[in-house]
Amino acid sequence: MSININAIVNFATAVNETEKYLPAEDKIINGAPHQEVTNHYASPCDQMNSGIWQGEIGHWRVNYSEHEYCEILEGCSVITDKNGNSMTVNKGDRFVIPAGFSGSWQVTEPCKKIYVVFESK
Repeated sequence: MSININAIVNFATAVNETEKYLPAEDKIINGAPHQEVTNHYASPCDQMNSGIWQGEIGHWRVNYSEHEYCEILEGCSVITDKNGNSMTVNKGDRFVIPAGFSGSWQVTEPCKKIYVVFESK
């Protein structure tokens, strides 16, 4: 199979629908963490997705079934594991959250990130 240059997805010029949502009510710890996600790429096997996520100030529980690479473009968030250990992420930070991580995500300043998600099956 040969793929040509037209198959490359440029986030700067991609035009895709933006989904706006809140985390499930039982996951919200505090605030009204409104979020937006614009998925720019979904692999044919449906295991990989990438795009841009934005979140407003708030705090909610997370349980990762997927591996996620993140690059923070704006703002600040605090990621906390189930044992209370936390990591603050700011503009310019790049990291991977492995599948199986459970804890919480707290946006302390409106946050924007590039994500690449891989769901192992």
